Amino acid sequence: MEHRWQIAISAGLLAAIWAGFADVFQLVTWIGFLGCSTFFAQTESGAKGMLMAMTTNLSGVFWGWLIISGSSFFVSPLFGYAFTGIATAAMCLQASYQKLAFIPGAFIGCCITFAMAGDIAAILPPLLLGAMLGYSMSLFTVQLVSLTQKLQTMLAQNTAKES
Repeated sequence: MEHRWQIAISAGLLAAIWAGFADVFQLVTWIGFLGCSTFFAQTESGAKGMLMAMTTNLSGVFWGWLIISGSSFFVSPLFGYAFTGIATAAMCLQASYQKLAFIPGAFIGCCITFAMAGDIAAILPPLLLGAMLGYSMSLFTVQLVSLTQKLQTMLAQNTAKES
């Protein structure tokens, strides 16, 4: 990883800002970090990658909500198991649609929904902001890399002039 320092500075600074922002606005911090992680884990970059992270995470939230809601109508846990199996298959099959092609993103959204007992209002803001956080980290890293390269060029030119 050639630009490790720039990545570290960008990620560290923006993670600290996110943690403070989430605290002030009473958002679940770890959900934002999972949205951010989804951005970096999938293969698209830029705004397209941010949208891929958002859509796959949101689809998983939907499937998790469907499992929780559907299971609540039945006394027997067997229905919950069946809903889980059907939703799991659907999360894999939806990947044939290009905008939902990152299967782990769907599973992350689904797991968040389980962990938050289906509280959609608490899930959606930090999850979407987390994907934006990942995109922001990548943009900031590009700027830091560019700045570093300019500084190295200037230093090399000054060294050449001195010799």
